[in-house]
Amino acid sequence: MATIKDVARHAGVSVATVSRVINGSPLTKPDTADLVKRTMRELGYRPNAAARTLVSKRSLAIGVVVADVSDPFFGSLVKYVDNVAHKQGHHLLIGNGYHEAAREKQAIESLIQNQVTALIVHSKALDNDTLRAYAQEHGAMVFINRLIPGLEDRCIYLDNYHGAFLATEHLIEQGHRYVAYIGSSHAIEDTEQRQQGYEDALNTCRVTDETHPVMMAFDTPEETGGERAMAALLEENDSLSAVFCYNDVMAAGAITALTDRGYRVPEDVSVVGFDDSLIARYLHPKLTSVRYPIEEMAELAAEQAIALSTKQPMRNEKGSYAPTLIKRNSVTKSSE
Repeated sequence: MATIKDVARHAGVSVATVSRVINGSPLTKPDTADLVKRTMRELGYRPNAAARTLVSKRSLAIGVVVADVSDPFFGSLVKYVDNVAHKQGHHLLIGNGYHEAAREKQAIESLIQNQVTALIVHSKALDNDTLRAYAQEHGAMVFINRLIPGLEDRCIYLDNYHGAFLATEHLIEQGHRYVAYIGSSHAIEDTEQRQQGYEDALNTCRVTDETHPVMMAFDTPEETGGERAMAALLEENDSLSAVFCYNDVMAAGAITALTDRGYRVPEDVSVVGFDDSLIARYLHPKLTSVRYPIEEMAELAAEQAIALSTKQPMRNEKGSYAPTLIKRNSVTKSSE
């Protein structure tokens, strides 16, 4: 395996010159830098990341904490952060928090100990005071899908309540009066906000009464959870004609439960999801969903975190994003 001394010898320069090229020093002449880089490629030399950090006093890693990177939503978040990081010469270190306070703390502290230059955190289990303390410890920490009083300029978030209201209102506007809700069993603010949006839409449109009760079921926010929740609703409420789901993967599970029992979507039961993830466009029928602009939000989070780490001005943009309803083929007018 080639060493830095091998590169210096083959290029005919000093080890110090090779080190300056590796760390992007502006003191090296362009021709010399090109020669050193070409020699590194020819010899297959790869600089040690830890050594580069020691020399430059600056890590090239961005830390990202999500609930579960295997979830399509969080996988997309990481992908879009990585797009920005790659363009600016950074790489990612990822931690999973699984919506558990202990795991979120462990992930954040591990990344801080690894001296990441910037940190993007999706945390739902930790309280605001704990996150404020971490933000004070790490000056380039940005929070996504979370609004923390006092740290508004470091928070990028979506109005979950309004998104749920929009989805439920749309179903009511199509004439549905028996509208159910499938929610996440995780005790996080997204769950509370989306449930509240659903209930308030029913009340605002004066849909709920003794003959039109609120119908809800909760399970894990994944396909199997949506399938189980839909099955539970059908056992108790065979009159329901529409269902709003906490996210798109739960909606996919709900559609499976419906079709397995002979229901047609949307002819018998209309379905709306949340996130407008890739799966929404490939379900049959294509899923009506509340769009979560995760690409824009993740890219802004990455840019803001890197700006904080380099003491550069942050983009003059509000961190609040408004949801929109993307109408496809999983909703039709009620036949009631």
